[in-house]
Amino acid sequence: MDSQAIISNLENLLAQGRDSALLRFSLGGEYLKLGSTWVAVFHLKRALELDPTYSAAWKVLGMAFVDAGILHGALDTYRRGVEVAERRGDRQAAKEMTVFARRIEKKLAP
Repeated sequence: MDSQAIISNLENLLAQGRDSALLRFSLGGEYLKLGSTWVAVFHLKRALELDPTYSAAWKVLGMAFVDAGILHGALDTYRRGVEVAERRGDRQAAKEMTVFARRIEKKLAP
């Protein structure tokens, strides 16, 4: 199934009132694949409003900010995501976001 079909199915679930962090995370990821970065950011932020401890949503939101060229926003998002992931014991997500944050820090260094 392609991203557009997946988005259509997910948007239908949303229209039926089945809003959830997972649904918003999934929508954000699919919109990001299509290059609809700001729509992705909207859904990923909503996912984090519904569940601020959703490590994967922090990671993908950071990726969306990088895609949009907002490196300071991405860095802040990854740092917050690392804190969340570490509190949850989600070592892999914390490790990945730490690597992504370091790459951005190097780009932003004078």
